[in-house]
Amino acid sequence: MAEYVTNLDPSTLATVKEELAKRELQQKRHYFLLSELQSMARELPGKYQQRMSYDLLSSLASAVLDGTVFEIVQSLQEVQQLEEKSLFSQRTKLINEHKAQRLEMKKRHREAVQDIQFQNKAHNLLFVKEQNEREWEVMEKRCDDEIKRKDMKIILELDGKVMEQQSTLEKAGVPGFFVTNKPHEIRLQMYLLDFLYKLSKTDVSVT
Repeated sequence: MAEYVTNLDPSTLATVKEELAKRELQQKRHYFLLSELQSMARELPGKYQQRMSYDLLSSLASAVLDGTVFEIVQSLQEVQQLEEKSLFSQRTKLINEHKAQRLEMKKRHREAVQDIQFQNKAHNLLFVKEQNEREWEVMEKRCDDEIKRKDMKIILELDGKVMEQQSTLEKAGVPGFFVTNKPHEIRLQMYLLDFLYKLSKTDVSVT
């Protein structure tokens, strides 16, 4: 074998050496990434540590070697942040609308009571106050229902966003990701996403 290699022309020999050097560097980077993932996994609660098998973490380390997965994760995170910001803004807007409606109703009720008092119609005062209370209760129920509907819509939209992320990462061949709505599987994937985010911020250059 040594004689065969010696007889290779210089350009072929250089190509072989370069290829071997690339493979060695990839192996070193894989080992480094795997070591980092194992360290992160050891910090998880016991029941999730058990799910972080060597094969899963090794496959995950291999999947991120070229950096493409990091770009995908970064893109997904940016989209999610924009979505969450938009949903939070919608909810805040609804809450502020309810506050304005409450202030307007309080003002109207106060003026109605003052008008009765000004007209010196004490016999109508109790009726107006009771009417005001009923109107207030109806508005409070409506506001509560609107907030509940908005929160349900937000939850459904976020669940849909999670499934989109699962599908994107599964299609990209990232180990551990598939479309599911099982809470413990989603939690496991969240840990994996956190691992990927931390790795993307780590200097993975190996010499």
